[in-house]
Amino acid sequence: MSAMTQTENATGAMSPYDTGFTVHEASLADPRFSYSLYVPSSALKPGNETKLLVSIHGTGRQFENTLSSLAEFARWHDCIVLCPLFPAGVLGDRNIHGYKYIIENDIRYDLVLIAMVEEIARRYGKDFSKFMLCGFSGGGHFVHRFLLLHPERLSACSIGAPGSVTRIDPEKPWWVGTADIHDLFGLSLDMEALQRVPVHMAVGSVDLETWEIVHRPQSRYFMAGANDAGRTRPERLAALKASFEAAGITCVMEEMRGISHDERHYVQHVQEFFAQIMNGT
Repeated sequence: MSAMTQTENATGAMSPYDTGFTVHEASLADPRFSYSLYVPSSALKPGNETKLLVSIHGTGRQFENTLSSLAEFARWHDCIVLCPLFPAGVLGDRNIHGYKYIIENDIRYDLVLIAMVEEIARRYGKDFSKFMLCGFSGGGHFVHRFLLLHPERLSACSIGAPGSVTRIDPEKPWWVGTADIHDLFGLSLDMEALQRVPVHMAVGSVDLETWEIVHRPQSRYFMAGANDAGRTRPERLAALKASFEAAGITCVMEEMRGISHDERHYVQHVQEFFAQIMNGT
């Protein structure tokens, strides 16, 4: 389908519910998953200048405040914001962590997101072959793992305070390392593409509670090396940064002084980072 035909189809189907804060909508590819958007009026103009920013929720799935916080950024920068919802317990087992590790039984959350992005691109007649991606806490889990698998889809990404990290390590299996990603995902690490993605990291300097991030034997995601990246979130994010930099990936890490585990402060830093990327500074 040509860009003109996409635009004609998209603009012809627009309603008041397709701009501003949109309705919460089921994904066409898999209605178990859904999303909300913020769409500035500038996005309805024909052409592909509009960018896409995807924000991944944390464990609590309370993405509405983040979407609201990013709305002004979207208006100023001609940017659509997408907030997916990956519900807890999709498989009927009350698992709240599945999306963080990208794969859960037969669910590939990376492909669920890509399908959403492509659906929105078709609707609005845009080129979202590359997009910006950010996430805090559980969202930070998802973001850096999506980056490892699909760097060619990202123009930039921001990783906020993940509780556990996947380091680039060809000797250790997923999720601690990257040894078996081809077996699991049918993909290989594309180091050249990874090195082209600007990476931002942020964590509070006093984000030091460990009750949620320690993997204990017999817990669902425990495996050898699960706790080896550090004791606290700042330590684990620093370990991820060191792993990335050893692989030639450019990273900027911000330690938010005096801040604990608080997404509101992270969102402020995210906007500054992506504004610099979009302005070419």
